[in-house]
Amino acid sequence: MKYYNYFFIAIFILFSQTLFADEILDLGKNIFLEKGNCATCHALNDAGSNSDIGPNLNLIKPDVGRVVIAVTNGIGVMPAYEGILSSKEIEAVATYVSEKSN
Repeated sequence: MKYYNYFFIAIFILFSQTLFADEILDLGKNIFLEKGNCATCHALNDAGSNSDIGPNLNLIKPDVGRVVIAVTNGIGVMPAYEGILSSKEIEAVATYVSEKSN
């Protein structure tokens, strides 16, 4: 009986982590397309964007840290989004871009 409890706890943990990951990716995609307006300048296949003003994210495949820094501080002609997006939103869009470009 004891092992069944561990099994159900493990299933619950795995299921809730998947839901959390999906929520982060959904939020990140929404920010990429809407609030952050990233699709205006960047190509990313998953988002259906093919702009060539900024770097093509499908080609450079940035990691999460690189995206967080670029979105937070801006880079080149890209503006800084610190104060426009919350830290949670920046982390979500960074996770989305990193995961969907790799």
